[in-house]
Amino acid sequence: MNYHLYDKVAVITGAGGAICGEIAKAFAREGILVAIWDVSLDAAEKKCKEIASSGGKAFAVECNATQKESVTAALEKTLTEYGTVDILVNGAGGSRKETTTSDDLRFFDLEPDNMKAVLSLNYLSAVIPSQVVGRIFAGKKSGVIINISSIAGILPLTRAISYSDGKAATNSFTRWLAVHMAQEYSPNIRVNAIAPGFMLTEQNRFLLIDEKTGEITERGQQILKNVPMGCYGNPHEVVGAALWLVSDMASFVTGAVIPIDGGYSAFSGV
Repeated sequence: MNYHLYDKVAVITGAGGAICGEIAKAFAREGILVAIWDVSLDAAEKKCKEIASSGGKAFAVECNATQKESVTAALEKTLTEYGTVDILVNGAGGSRKETTTSDDLRFFDLEPDNMKAVLSLNYLSAVIPSQVVGRIFAGKKSGVIINISSIAGILPLTRAISYSDGKAATNSFTRWLAVHMAQEYSPNIRVNAIAPGFMLTEQNRFLLIDEKTGEITERGQQILKNVPMGCYGNPHEVVGAALWLVSDMASFVTGAVIPIDGGYSAFSGV
């Protein structure tokens, strides 16, 4: 399928990781010039090498998406390399053990500073790049923003309080910014979110699959009982929605939060 995206320029934060790394590779295959912004320059450069080996073009930039100065500097480097930006994918995010309740850490004992850090990682990491790169879109009256949210922002996950709250804020921000950009600047600036469900990645494999036996862990069994399709997702299964949303095929789609979760957010448990 031809999405007619050749020579568009995309900034993707957190693209050194699994989900946005797959989006970056898919974009490059469509002829999009990709700027990979990641807090880990090594991870960004590794992803660029993967893209280059397949004939795509990518550019690695070290960037902390929660710091405006870092985002501004990353944009300057990107503009020097590519000249403009047409697409922004806000994919930086994550959780921390210090903000996840457990037998050893009760809700009552969570430290506010740790919670603020995770909220920032999952909310301001979408807001700040949208402010900085969004100025370009406002100026030329066109552009596409995709926020990588989570089903945790639709239905909060047990234990993961700050992560769930941060993604819920991102979903609200997506809808707010979609309206703001369309009304204040141009209806040709679209803002949407993708909410992945439980994806099996190297980062969470140890939580979901027992390393010694290869069997599904107790936590994993609990998850799969609530996924109607009965399996984990894979990062590449987010790619189709991302390509659709940045293409003209989705020209009348803005303010949407699209779950890719095997039916998890549609299931009441009975």
